[in-house]
Amino acid sequence: MNKKLIKNIFSKSFTAILIFNVAFSNVLYAQGRGLSIIRDAEIEQIIRDITEPIFIAAELDVNAVDTYLLDDNAINAFVMGGQNVFLNSGLLLKAETANQVIGVVAHETGHITGGHLTRIQDGMSQMMSYTLMGLLLGVAAIAAGSADAGMALMMGGQQIGYRTLLRFTRTQESSADQAALSLLEKMGQSGRGLIEFFEILGDQELVPEKYRDPYASTHPFNSTRIERVRDQVQESPYYDTMTEPELEEKFIRLQAKLYGYLKPLHATLVRYPVEDKSINARYARTFAYQQSNNMNDALAEIETLITDFPENPFFHETKGQILYENGYVVGSIEAYSNAVKYLPDSSLLRMTYAQSLISSDDDQYLDTAIENLELALQDDPLNGFGWKQASIAYHRNDNQAMTHYSTAQYFLLSGNIRGAMINAKKAVDMLPKNTPKWVKAQDIMMTTASNMTDKQKVQREKQEQQQREQRRRERDRSN
Repeated sequence: MNKKLIKNIFSKSFTAILIFNVAFSNVLYAQGRGLSIIRDAEIEQIIRDITEPIFIAAELDVNAVDTYLLDDNAINAFVMGGQNVFLNSGLLLKAETANQVIGVVAHETGHITGGHLTRIQDGMSQMMSYTLMGLLLGVAAIAAGSADAGMALMMGGQQIGYRTLLRFTRTQESSADQAALSLLEKMGQSGRGLIEFFEILGDQELVPEKYRDPYASTHPFNSTRIERVRDQVQESPYYDTMTEPELEEKFIRLQAKLYGYLKPLHATLVRYPVEDKSINARYARTFAYQQSNNMNDALAEIETLITDFPENPFFHETKGQILYENGYVVGSIEAYSNAVKYLPDSSLLRMTYAQSLISSDDDQYLDTAIENLELALQDDPLNGFGWKQASIAYHRNDNQAMTHYSTAQYFLLSGNIRGAMINAKKAVDMLPKNTPKWVKAQDIMMTTASNMTDKQKVQREKQEQQQREQRRRERDRSN
């Protein structure tokens, strides 16, 4: 988990800064009381284990559906911007079982398959004052792994605006309920969790609007609807079917990790007291200690887990994070190396490993850093942080062509059109012709040129004219 939380993704302006740090990968924070995106290799894997069977049952392309974890204590989940599913940390921490989360995601998937997002798109023109268009832009930016200037705006600061636009009708809710129950039936899953989740929310209709959980505000409840779903769930032959114990255990691990990271130390120690020597308790306390700047206790906890489970990549990653964030960069390298060793397919682990190698300021590690970044970017080519790290490594390795190529990729993803075009042009001039990277650099040039404003085009022409004059003067002097 990343200790440096990046602020201002959902600001009203089109300005945000991305500073991607290690472990809990990149956390994007809102201005004021906004929202945030959390990325973490382990949590993303667990969420995939929970959600992908649902998407497969819905006959959706699992590679086309993106699921994001929002750092927001409110109980909520929603879909937006096509096939993008958002889950609040508050929902994951409040849920009592993985089956409850499965029920909620099945319901949200029902909104996707039912085409209910069309109404939201139609309402965009009426909601521009709340900068809801920024939400869709932000989805694309997050998918690109970047939140730099002009690309990070997801929501305006007006929470009421997006809640109004995201509110589904009772008819749509009923349709999504039916779709969810069909999906659960197809998966052989019990719908009990969906009912239990409704019960957790309680009778929100009796609560004033401003105090309701966002999920209840955007997904209207009534007793008739709940009872109808309950009757159908109880009639299912899978009503008493238990979710796989392994998946439930993973979900409990996810909760422990989130709780230790997001909650105050004293709260974590109440829920996971030091007398509790279970895996999850030790894991939660590790993050709680680290968040409280108590490195020694954090290391002591994670070391016991590594001793007991030496091949768990995420325990090694956590040790690397603790050392890295406390200034022991060189010491973190071995821990990150072990994390990649035991889970080589994780692009996020490779990127954090590469970052520690680059941050050591020891050039002997550059080749290894570049190797890991290249493998990671093959799997996740829209990760702006990876391209930024690559540009640093190539620059220090005196590879100008790849420095400009990586910088062009980073600028393109971060919305710096002019910077992307300039670096792409330099890359085209330096890279071997007709190679895949040379072709991609040309694509970036064409993309950026077509998206430049008139002012940017004038600046570009002025700069190119100055460069031509400079080259002419140099030729004249040489003659």
